Amino acid sequence: MNLLFAVAVFLATIFHGCNNQEVQEHSRDTLKIVATTGMIADLVNEVGGNRVEVIGLMGPGVDPHYYKATQGDLKHLTTADVVIYNGLFLEGKLDEIFQKMARTKTVVAVSSELSEKKLHKPAEFEGNYDPHIWFDVDMWRSTIDVVVATLTKADPEGASTFAANGKDYSNRLAQLDKWVYDQVQKLHIDRRVLVTAHDAFGYFGSAYGIEVIALQGISTAAEYGINDVRRLVNLIVERRIPAIFVESSVPERSINAVREGCLARGHQVVIGGTLYSDAMGEPGSGADTYVGMVRSNVTTVVEALK
Repeated sequence: MNLLFAVAVFLATIFHGCNNQEVQEHSRDTLKIVATTGMIADLVNEVGGNRVEVIGLMGPGVDPHYYKATQGDLKHLTTADVVIYNGLFLEGKLDEIFQKMARTKTVVAVSSELSEKKLHKPAEFEGNYDPHIWFDVDMWRSTIDVVVATLTKADPEGASTFAANGKDYSNRLAQLDKWVYDQVQKLHIDRRVLVTAHDAFGYFGSAYGIEVIALQGISTAAEYGINDVRRLVNLIVERRIPAIFVESSVPERSINAVREGCLARGHQVVIGGTLYSDAMGEPGSGADTYVGMVRSNVTTVVEALK
């Protein structure tokens, strides 16, 4: 509630106290878009092209489940033309801020048009849907239409640009979807087991035929204990799983504890590499776009599990 109060105060400050210099900071020739995650910022940039200025709130390595808005974030949010977020409770308490801001500006969740039949609803996630929709490339591809429609409504003159960019990006993601499927098929069926720190890859597993097992639940805010570690160690040892994976936005200690448990049991499991789960990679990493992130993850998984 304190955060919501801060938003209300900040809104009043922005709308009643901004000076001409602040107004001139943002060119009216482009839409100012605030996106929560890097994946969404990349999506909006692909569709919007040079007609948008995109600010991403959550950079590389940032865990959206724990994220708390800063004063700088609040300024960006209140001065944005459009706010685009994931939804499905990925951004946690920020959802309350978005609901409040939606009364006065365009605030849209990219997941808003997804069929509930396609969404996972894990029992342990307090009745909410799994928000990690970007790991099913075809599902993520379907969010392009939401972004095209949102930008077109905010900037009707850019309609043809947004439509053309959206179509081009959709075609590229269709190719990526097929590539991911083909890569996973290279693994022997007994090797198609992905063990990670938290359960972010459920949609990936369902879409591409790979079993996903995690130490933590859907949200990294969920605690894990010694019994969870023991359960996972037993499974890895019994099934002789060769590799397990850390995540860029989750502390390594959880998976390291699992590996140490396996080694103590005489099973030489290795850390297969770092996966990008809730955030993309650093600039220049090759995983600093959505397409690059997906390719990096799939390559890492397939090479480690061969």
